[in-house]
Amino acid sequence: MPLQDLPCLSLQGSMLSQARKINKRKPRGCLSEGLDMECTPTELIQQWSPLHKHQRLTSKGKENTGNQFVLARRSRRKRESTSSISWDHLPDELLLRILFYIPLQDLLRMSTVCMRWHRLAFDESLWHSVDLEGLTHVGPALQQVLKTGVRMLRCPRSFVEELLFTGTGPLQIVVMDLSSSIIPTSSLESIICQCRQLEYLSLEGLQLSDNVISSLSKNPNLLQLNLSGCSGLSAPALADMLQSCTSIEQLNIAWCDFSNDHVKSVVANVSASVTHLNISGYRENLTLDDVKVLVTRCPNIQTLDLSDSSLLMADSFPVLKQLKALLHLSLSRCYHIHLAALTGLDKTFPTLSLLDVFGIVTGSHLSSLKKEMPRVSINSRPFSSVARPTPASRPIGCFMWNRKCRLRFKL
Repeated sequence: MPLQDLPCLSLQGSMLSQARKINKRKPRGCLSEGLDMECTPTELIQQWSPLHKHQRLTSKGKENTGNQFVLARRSRRKRESTSSISWDHLPDELLLRILFYIPLQDLLRMSTVCMRWHRLAFDESLWHSVDLEGLTHVGPALQQVLKTGVRMLRCPRSFVEELLFTGTGPLQIVVMDLSSSIIPTSSLESIICQCRQLEYLSLEGLQLSDNVISSLSKNPNLLQLNLSGCSGLSAPALADMLQSCTSIEQLNIAWCDFSNDHVKSVVANVSASVTHLNISGYRENLTLDDVKVLVTRCPNIQTLDLSDSSLLMADSFPVLKQLKALLHLSLSRCYHIHLAALTGLDKTFPTLSLLDVFGIVTGSHLSSLKKEMPRVSINSRPFSSVARPTPASRPIGCFMWNRKCRLRFKL
């Protein structure tokens, strides 16, 4: 029969079966001889011919015994080279410079990335100044901060639970503000007893002890000390501390739980280099004799606050006249000083520029007094700024003794 008259299915089936028989007898290398015969259909050739893209180097079955066995493996793609530099390739100095501009919360998160970043995140250079104002349960955080070698620590109005800090060496704190915080005396002792480089310190409103005061005497470079409103310290311990800290320039010791012995210890042992002194709030414990001792011992006083001293009268002005550099005098609520004694006070103190007489002069008498002494600013400073870390003239939380903390915890 002619080839075109054969059924397509039977033809394909017979040709496939014939091809399998030939394949069993001959190797595939001889397959081209059968496919080149003129009786081979074109469609069968297209179906039988393997695609060139997927040709394999090996064959299966018995035919592989006479040929060399080869395993082919697709080569991996090479990673495209990039021009960027990995963080792992940056030196520590450059990473520390980058971390210097990161806020406190983000710096703590980055410390959990890996061991290297944890080491860099707690590097001493990044923790130079820290602000933990207003935090509750700040004990663990404060203990970790103290271990970083912090030099400026601001932690006012905070709640510190029991904290027993035991470091390997003395702390490097130079400036510290713990004003109005709730902190156990034992925790405060564990911190202060390891400080040797303090220059600016505020413990306003805290419960102290003789151990705290004795530890302060080991800081000879102390320049400004704020102990206003403190309690729990004895007169002998206070005298020893003032004798050791001879570099104090500003001392605020107002409204403490003091007796007459405490006041006499202050005026008799305060450093002669003091230029700003607040010793207000002692009512009947501060006498004219104490003022005489103070003026003789500290002739360079520029700011003196004797407010709420009910025993002082106008006879104290000739004594205070010996202070040739006096710029600011506070006599608020010294009710035994009459208005007539204040008239002409600018002539008694030629260098005087600020005068506080709250509670003594009010209303129209204040206006007339201002007219009589136009050179002197009267009742312009309702709050004392002596040794205070944040004066009322600056926003709270921005500066501490004109220094700004870099790492600040924001509530």
